[in-house]
Amino acid sequence: MEWQRAADLRRLRYFVAVAECGSFTRAAAALGMEQPPLSQQIRQFEGDLGVSLFQRQTRGVVLTDIGAALLEQARTILALSEEFVATASGMARGERGHLRVGLAGAVSLLPIIPSTIRRFREAWPEVVVSFEESNTPALSAALHERRVDVAIVRPPVTDDRDLAIYPLLDEPTVAALPSGHEHAADGAIRLSMLEAEPLIIFPRELGPGFHDAILSACQNAGFTPKMGQQAPQIAATVPLVAAGLGVSVVPQSLSQIHAGGVTFHPIEEPAPKASLAIAVLRGRHVPLVTRFVAALREACREWEAGG
Repeated sequence: MEWQRAADLRRLRYFVAVAECGSFTRAAAALGMEQPPLSQQIRQFEGDLGVSLFQRQTRGVVLTDIGAALLEQARTILALSEEFVATASGMARGERGHLRVGLAGAVSLLPIIPSTIRRFREAWPEVVVSFEESNTPALSAALHERRVDVAIVRPPVTDDRDLAIYPLLDEPTVAALPSGHEHAADGAIRLSMLEAEPLIIFPRELGPGFHDAILSACQNAGFTPKMGQQAPQIAATVPLVAAGLGVSVVPQSLSQIHAGGVTFHPIEEPAPKASLAIAVLRGRHVPLVTRFVAALREACREWEAGG
């Protein structure tokens, strides 16, 4: 048996059309072709398969038992073929597929990020989005290992080989103080007001850019901070402040963590910024990733312009 001819999708369509119309003449009209070539194609199909699909009658055709048994499989194959083509076309346009997004520490708390992802999913409902939350170095490794398609990171990225990195925004920072602190009732504060306090900060290797920005801002304010307990990640600084172990400087979005025992205060200049960037593996031309990167960059530009 010539399998490629027997499995020909075109002949499957002919088979289904004749079965549904009950007539070669009506099926030919529905298919937009002449009746004799259609009859010939069905006979060749039956010959390749080695079965009779139809009983020819004076006023049309009826399915044989084998034809009836094969009809649903034929319909399923055709439906899968159409779905395959639709999926391929949607992926080529960046409208379908699975998008794996990496999020660096506390990124998900910045409202513009989840709101943009939500709008993206609403615009392209056939895109499945999954998330991996980690730190910038781990997300860089995940990009290189193709475990994520795109990562929102805190630059700089130390292992940026083969990565394309695009700036997103500079988020303001706030000072986190324990309740009862002498400046807890104040509004904006100067960093120099915290000179005598233990500074709770995360390890530098988890986000060297933001870590260095905090220490540099303290230096510019005229002091070298007294280092307190290290937090295992950026978001973990807030509970440590609430426990009275010191003060911290955190991205403004962390003020959404309504931890009892902490107050958040704008910082007067010089104040550090919590920069964000989006990173992808250079040379990967995936329309869905390109579409998402463009949407997020545009949303962040608008957010900064309006902020």
